[in-house]
Amino acid sequence: MTTLEEEHEAFTYAMQLVWTTVLPMALKAAIELNLFEIINRAGSGAQLFPEEIATVMVDRVLRLLASYYIPTYSVVNGDGGKVRRRYGPLSQGSSHRTRMASLTRFCRGGIPFNKAHGMTASEYNGTDPRFNNLFKATMFNNSTITVKTMLEIYGGFDGLGVLMDVGGGIGATLNMIISKHPSIKGINFDLPHVIADAPSFSGVEHVGGNMFASVPSGDAIFMKWILHDWSDENCLKVLTNRWKALPDLGKVIVMESILPQTPERTREAQTLFLGDLLMLAYNPGGKERTEEEFQSLAKGAGFTGFAKVCTAFGLWIMELTK
Repeated sequence: MTTLEEEHEAFTYAMQLVWTTVLPMALKAAIELNLFEIINRAGSGAQLFPEEIATVMVDRVLRLLASYYIPTYSVVNGDGGKVRRRYGPLSQGSSHRTRMASLTRFCRGGIPFNKAHGMTASEYNGTDPRFNNLFKATMFNNSTITVKTMLEIYGGFDGLGVLMDVGGGIGATLNMIISKHPSIKGINFDLPHVIADAPSFSGVEHVGGNMFASVPSGDAIFMKWILHDWSDENCLKVLTNRWKALPDLGKVIVMESILPQTPERTREAQTLFLGDLLMLAYNPGGKERTEEEFQSLAKGAGFTGFAKVCTAFGLWIMELTK
């Protein structure tokens, strides 16, 4: 095993530990929704599609649990090549509702974070300075690890004149990129209150605005961990605005996790599914996506090219070309 592989394994394990509380919450939700009882009623060896149980969000809960061997699953190719999953009981008794009913009471609708705190996750950051500082430090430290490796293996910044980081926070990620590619002019684009206290970086200009309205133009646009915060509808709005801001042959460089189609029982897949449910809990419409879902977003926003280029610590670099 190479040093990079060892670092990747350690990073994945650390992320799994960070998000491990999602698993018991997913179990709790499955119990409250009576999912295991519904699946068990289908009989031994039977499997159901999520729509035979409840809604599409159920599929995301069961997908995570299946990666931990809790329900069984199979994959079916549907119309238009769309992948569908069916779930069945691991055993008739191990997941029966009466065995685990003491773990929970009932399930409520809505966005879990909003229900718990009476506001959105972004609004909460403004009310809790300690949490806000911790969140910023977490994003900074994650970017330091992942972007450093990305810059070693990705050559897509070569030859760019202007690069804009949409949702770039205080500009730390863009500063890392510009430090390695000093000929690039960097534009760090985020909400005005986010960049208000951003430090000055050589070669980086901070610009405030709303990514759902319009953004400055550039040869390329970089977005790390932005799309997973939003629904497909909002992602299409964001990407369509990016398409309009790009010159001919311009590109959007997306850095996001890519979900496997099946609930693979590997540490990396389990970590991705944990992160997906975290997005479900925190953000309206937020979710991790499969490669096919990213391709669909790119096509829907008008991009003619889509390519997976390389991966660093479970985050993929994807290029959407105009």
